[in-house]
Amino acid sequence: MNGWSEDLEMEMREVFEVMKRKDSEDYERLGNIALKVNKSIAIEGPLLTGIAAIGSTFIGNGSSLASFVPLLAGSLAAAVNTFEHGGQLGMVFEMYRTSGGFFKLLESSIESTLEEKDLERRENGELFKMKLALSLGRSVSELRELASKSASYRMEGVDKDEFASKIF
Repeated sequence: MNGWSEDLEMEMREVFEVMKRKDSEDYERLGNIALKVNKSIAIEGPLLTGIAAIGSTFIGNGSSLASFVPLLAGSLAAAVNTFEHGGQLGMVFEMYRTSGGFFKLLESSIESTLEEKDLERRENGELFKMKLALSLGRSVSELRELASKSASYRMEGVDKDEFASKIF
């Protein structure tokens, strides 16, 4: 009926668990790291520039330290700003956040489809599986293999180190 079977439902539940446990969690963790690094660098750049500007007023007082501090602070400020803007840290954070949202969307799609008890009202099971596989950058057979491996590893109590997505 409508392309759904008990095996297909179990496969979809396993893929859902892998996405929730590995993909979403990992992208959320990496996004938080990128955000923290971006925040700290966004503070350090202007701070070092300010130190260089204030320190430059003391150049010429005869102290070698007075001319070394603004030079060092200015050089570090340039390096930090280059890393922040050249490394596109804000964009990296946005990429991780967007990818995390993509996985949340797929999870909610699987969840809402499986919660629908009336099989006639559900989307065609085989078509749904194919769309999910394409969204994750896998073939249908790879998706089936992922689900079976995940189920067997979970029964053995071993944590599987494979992500549902091959795209990101």
